[in-house]
Amino acid sequence: MSDTYQVGEIVQAEYKTGKYVGKIVEWNPNGSKAAVQVLAVLNHPMQGNLHHPMNPDVSYFHQRRALANQEIALMPLETLQAYSGPIPEYEASLKEALRADIEALTKSIRFSEKCLSELHALQKEYFPEQA
Repeated sequence: MSDTYQVGEIVQAEYKTGKYVGKIVEWNPNGSKAAVQVLAVLNHPMQGNLHHPMNPDVSYFHQRRALANQEIALMPLETLQAYSGPIPEYEASLKEALRADIEALTKSIRFSEKCLSELHALQKEYFPEQA
């Protein structure tokens, strides 16, 4: 992380559990956050309860939306990094971030199902009298 940024500088920043490319619109080096205008989505926010990650059995399972195109959000300074690559178009970047999350979760489900199958087989092997 750089110690100083300029208004108008393009950065990568995190807001809650999402990651974005944006332009600094307000910067206070003595503060804890910078106002960043969203230009693209790098990682879609994680769904669910932030206090109980990866737990589907919570009293309120949050649906988390990505920040909107051109939305300005106060992002923690410690999450800011200079961004030098091409800036993806917002809608295409949102579509890709969403696709990547869906693919990762689908793979995780398949992995969990395979693990359960193998554990059930081992359980039968370890404890045949309970089968």
